Amino acid sequence: MSRSVKLRPWQKRAIEQYLASPYPDFLAVATPGAGKTTFALTAMRLEQARSGWRRLLVVVPTQHLKAQWAKAAARFDLHIETDWAASHGVLPADLDGVALTYQQVAANPGALVELARDALVVFDELHHAANERAWGEGVRAAFEGAFRRLALSGTPFRSDTSAIPFVRYRLEEAEADFEYGYADALADRRVVRPVYFPRVGGQMEWSAPDGTLYEATFEDPLTRALANQRLRTALSVQGEWLPAVLSQANRELMNLRAKAQPDAGGLVIAMDVEHARAIAALLRDRLGSQAVVATSDDPDASARIARFAGATTAWMVAVRMVSEGVDIPRLRVGVFATNTTTELFFRQAVGRLVRWQPIAGAGRQKAFLFIPDDIRLRSFAHQLADQRRHSLRKRREDVDSPFDAPADPAALDTFGETEQLSLFEALSATPIEVEEESVFDDHGDLDDADEGDGVGYDDTALELTLTPVLRPSSGAKGGSAGFAADPAQALPHELAGLDPRQARNRLRDLNAAVVAQVALVSGQTHAQVNAELNRRVGIRKVTEATMAQLQKRFTVGRTWLDQDRRGMVRR
Repeated sequence: MSRSVKLRPWQKRAIEQYLASPYPDFLAVATPGAGKTTFALTAMRLEQARSGWRRLLVVVPTQHLKAQWAKAAARFDLHIETDWAASHGVLPADLDGVALTYQQVAANPGALVELARDALVVFDELHHAANERAWGEGVRAAFEGAFRRLALSGTPFRSDTSAIPFVRYRLEEAEADFEYGYADALADRRVVRPVYFPRVGGQMEWSAPDGTLYEATFEDPLTRALANQRLRTALSVQGEWLPAVLSQANRELMNLRAKAQPDAGGLVIAMDVEHARAIAALLRDRLGSQAVVATSDDPDASARIARFAGATTAWMVAVRMVSEGVDIPRLRVGVFATNTTTELFFRQAVGRLVRWQPIAGAGRQKAFLFIPDDIRLRSFAHQLADQRRHSLRKRREDVDSPFDAPADPAALDTFGETEQLSLFEALSATPIEVEEESVFDDHGDLDDADEGDGVGYDDTALELTLTPVLRPSSGAKGGSAGFAADPAQALPHELAGLDPRQARNRLRDLNAAVVAQVALVSGQTHAQVNAELNRRVGIRKVTEATMAQLQKRFTVGRTWLDQDRRGMVRR
C-alpha cells in the first residue's frame, strides 16, 4: 500500500538536490528541530524506489538514537534492527537494515565491510566521527564501498582537529551540499522556536589550586584557567547563584505551564553525576518541582528520557545525555549549568529547545535558555540571538552588537585544562540581576499580533506519495519475508500494536520461552532444542530468521511442547 508524507519546502528542496547530485556523498546541514530525520527517511525511500532495494545502514552517536531512528523508520515502512552484532550472521530478508553507533563501527569496522557493500548509509551528526581518530578511520574503512552516503548535521563544524570522512573541505571549512540555518527556519515559521537567552551575572569568590583567593564578577577579564574556576564557582550548588537561577527558570516554566502549555518541560544541563543529583534535590526540596535525572553512567538513561518525553514531569537534569537528535518537543526552558564552554556543545544545548509544536494559540512558542554571563557563552548566545532578531523583526544586517566578542573564543574552552581540581574550592557565588536589555529586547516589540502564525507548515507542506518497499524474498524454507499468512501463526494477541522492531523482539522472546519449556519437559538441552527447531524451519540461527520464520518456529515449538506433555501424561 502506498504511503504519503508531508514535506516542508526545505525538505523538498533538499531531496531534489540529493536525487540530482551525481556524487556518492551528500552532506545536508540543517538547524536542530527542522526535520532532518524526515528528510533522510524520505530520501531513503525514494532511493529505494529509484535504484532498487538496497540495504540501509544508519550510524548515530548514541544507543538512544538507534531506537529513535528505528521507530521513525517504521512510520516509513522501513524495518531497522537496533541490536545487530557481527555474530548474528546474515540479516533476515525482511529487514531493511541496521542502526549502529560510531563507537560500534570503530570497534569492528571489518565486520561491516560486506554488509555496507552497495548499501545506502546515513550518518546522523557525522562530525562525531572526528571525535577520536579511531572513529573517523573506522567509518572510512567500514563504508568506503557503500553505494551512497548521506550525512546529516545540525551543527556547523570545521576540520580544526581531525578531518571528517566523506566530507569535502574548502579552506578547512566543511562544504555542505545543502544548508538550512536557524534564521531560515525562523523565517519559514512553524518550524523552530525563537530562543531567548537570559544572562545572569554574579559575584564569585574561590580558592585556586595554589591556594590563592580570588574574587571576580563575570565582567572582570581573567585568564582561561581563572575564567573556568569562576564559572565552576557560580555553578556550585552550595552557593547562591545557581539556586537563584534555577528559581528564575522554574518561575518561567511554571508560567508557561499555567498560561500556554500545560506539559511544558525544562532541562538543566549539569557538570557531572553528583552535580546533577544535587540539582534535582534542589529543585525538589526548595522549589517543589520534580525532576528526572539522566546520566551517562545509568543504563536506564535512554528509557528515562523516553518516558520524560511522553510525560508531564516538569524538569529533567542531564549530563551529556540530551544531545543531538534527542526529540523532546515539550522542552521550553533550559539552564546551562555545565562548565563545558565550546560552541559545538552550546549549540547542541540550544537545539534541545527549538522544536516547534502544533499547539493552538501558542504563537511562536518562545523558549528560554538561562546562561551564566560568561563572555564565551555570551558570544555564542549573541550569534544565535542576532539571527533570531533579524528573522523576527527584519532588522538591518549591520545591527550593532551589545557584546564584546572574545579575541580567540576557541582558546577559551574547558578542554585541555590541567588545573588540580581537588585543590580548587568554591567559596561563594552571589547572583546579579538578569541582563534585561540584551535578553528581553524583543519582548516589548513583538506582541501576539506581530508574532502571528504567518505562513505555516500546514499551509505550505508538500505531500509526497511513497510507493511500497519491494523487499527480496527470504529464499529460505519457511516462508517469505514479512508476517506469516496463516492466522494460527500470526499471534495477533501478542503482536497487536507493535512496530516491526518491537514485534521481532517479542517473537524472539516467545521463541526463547518455548525452547526453555520444551527443554524442561523433554529433558534435552537448550542447544539441542534450538538446533531441531532451526532445522524444521530451515534457518541456521534465530537472528537470521524473518518474522514469518520466527512465527512458524514458535508454532512448531509449541506443538512439540504439547506433544511431549501428552506423552508425559501417558507415561
